[in-house]
Amino acid sequence: MIRCYIGLGSNLDDPAAQLRSALDRIAEIPHTALSGCSAFYTSAPVGPEGQPDYVNAVACVDTDLAPEALLDALQAVENLHGRERTLRWGARTLDLDILLYGDQVLDTERLSVPHPRMAERNFVLEPLAELAPGLCLPDGTPLQELQAQCPPNRLHRL
Repeated sequence: MIRCYIGLGSNLDDPAAQLRSALDRIAEIPHTALSGCSAFYTSAPVGPEGQPDYVNAVACVDTDLAPEALLDALQAVENLHGRERTLRWGARTLDLDILLYGDQVLDTERLSVPHPRMAERNFVLEPLAELAPGLCLPDGTPLQELQAQCPPNRLHRL
């Protein structure tokens, strides 16, 4: 099985409940085992002004699914939670991103791994470090180095 890290975020319709429900659905994905989840964090939104704050977390899964099959399963979970893809970086009931898929580097039309903007987002790096403090990215960059270079953003652990 391949160890993967999934970013979770929500800022609509009781975001913490959305994340808890999403974790339950992720645990039901075939050929995939949910092996851990960080604490939940609140963060300022990235994108259009006037959005509510986000609740974010990172989950760790072990899977036998191919990367795009895992993406399909995660998008099905988003759809179950009423995800609408109308405005880039707009408010959403649920956002699930594959941050890391083992030590693989992928760049397809549908999926880029490691997630291309994770180094800029403390709401990804902090919960990821909580789960895997000694983690290095596929290029060998230590997670701690990314954390030290990450721009600050209002982030509070719940």
